[in-house]
Amino acid sequence: MTAKEAGDTLARNAVFAVLSPTRRKLLVQSGASVQLARGDKLFARGDMADAAYAIISGEIEVTIEGPDGRSVFIARLGAGTVVGEMGVLDGVPRSADAHATRKTELWRVEGKLVHDALIEEPESALALLSLFARRIRDTDSLVERNSSMDLGKRLARLLLEEGATGRIIYNQSDLAHLVGATREAVNRKLAKWRKEKWVELNHTGLHVLDRPALLALCKRKAAL
Repeated sequence: MTAKEAGDTLARNAVFAVLSPTRRKLLVQSGASVQLARGDKLFARGDMADAAYAIISGEIEVTIEGPDGRSVFIARLGAGTVVGEMGVLDGVPRSADAHATRKTELWRVEGKLVHDALIEEPESALALLSLFARRIRDTDSLVERNSSMDLGKRLARLLLEEGATGRIIYNQSDLAHLVGATREAVNRKLAKWRKEKWVELNHTGLHVLDRPALLALCKRKAAL
């Protein structure tokens, strides 16, 4: 990872893009590389929010703890985005957990420098407020969509999204986590769909065979 890659990532971010090039350069030069393997935690609920992280490659998943103690999926953030900037703004401990879903490279930006940038270049603060509003809407939409869908529809929607470009990288435990169900329930649904030739599970992973069937399921009122 290079400082240039970190700078390019910040320049594509909705908040940091409005900063002056000189300010972005300062943030990059004062930062440091962070390398995570799959499953490694970036930060945990209750940690001090002392930095923001530009994602150079890979993916970070953000979760919160549900009422039953299980992790509840909130968002997945990929290359070119920034994670952790919200906590830097208000200075309170982290309210969510963040971990890598695959090998991930990030650039750590000191929280104080981010805070100073927001104060000294107000356009970035307005951009951050806009980002906050968008993430709140996205989270509300996710909750509303999932609460109105049964497991079959939630799983079908996820497989259609993740399988659009080929093999689905997530295993059954990952899929269960992402749709808010148990692994056993997901396994039963996948087994049924394998018999119907909607999906295939082999040594290369999970593949969608019949996209029209899954699309039709998503549109039905009754569960399959």
